[in-house]
Amino acid sequence: MSRRSHATSGPYAPPAPRRELTVTSADGSRLHVEEHGREDGPTVVLVHGWTCSTAFWGPVIRHLADGHRVFVYDQRGHGRSPAAGPGGYSTDALADDLCAVLDTALDTASDTTSNTAGSRAVVAGHSMGGMTVMAAAGRPQVRERVAAALLCNTGSSRLLYESTVAPLRAGKLRYRVQKAVLGSSLPLGPVTPLGMRVLRYATMGPAATREQMEACARIVHACPRAVRAAWARKVLAVLDLDAGLTDLDLPVGVIAGEKDRLTPPVHARRLAEALPNCTGLTELPGLGHMTPIEAPRTVADAVAALVRDHLPRAARQNVPPAGVPAGKEMMQ
Repeated sequence: MSRRSHATSGPYAPPAPRRELTVTSADGSRLHVEEHGREDGPTVVLVHGWTCSTAFWGPVIRHLADGHRVFVYDQRGHGRSPAAGPGGYSTDALADDLCAVLDTALDTASDTTSNTAGSRAVVAGHSMGGMTVMAAAGRPQVRERVAAALLCNTGSSRLLYESTVAPLRAGKLRYRVQKAVLGSSLPLGPVTPLGMRVLRYATMGPAATREQMEACARIVHACPRAVRAAWARKVLAVLDLDAGLTDLDLPVGVIAGEKDRLTPPVHARRLAEALPNCTGLTELPGLGHMTPIEAPRTVADAVAALVRDHLPRAARQNVPPAGVPAGKEMMQ
């Protein structure tokens, strides 16, 4: 199979953006940003996870685009965002990047909507994207400009201790094996049937379709191996955001996959207990780590519900709920 960075046709191919732009973060890192959906809709910002890219959100964007103004961006070093600047690989850098994107998205939103409608957004983060939201919890941009958030398949600490990717009993050996595997800089090579099965075991539920497996594999295999290893070693292996969870005092929904091996549901349950204003925990039976691809409508509906419940009325006036685009029933 080819080394294409994402599916180019079918329900898992990313839609063409309405606009592309480059946002500069605090340390000078340049971030590739895309805007989708309706120009006058309420603003949603989607943040992808480790080894992924804007393409990962393609199926969710398709559900949201009719009623929302959707921004996605490539985390530093991923997709079309160049390698990290002086801020390097850290949770502070992740927070800086999100804040820069939020400022751009909302400042431009005020040009096409009322000041009230364009002043706030709903943010959804998957995996390392959820960690990004948690890392930015105390920032003014989040306190003042984020109305609600959704955390998908993520955790705030003890990732390698509680991951079950390695089929070993919990303990030091499993931790060391998982640290070595996830932090490896070995090339993944082209997408093959064997590679897709390995990826499904590690990151998806047992019922994931071949189309879903291939879509995820193309995205993950396209991540530069040095970037993949740097984030794993410098952030994921040492992550501890527990102390800052009380700062995330806005309405937050949490989604987990029952069969998630990378961030098992124990993480989501702890988040739901620790967050000051958790709107609910949803555990999806049979699904793994990649819920935005495994169950895009469920994720999109959760985002749309936060928009309806927590954004000012002016921001969501005449906006329909997220729905299934014609011909995309297989994405449910």
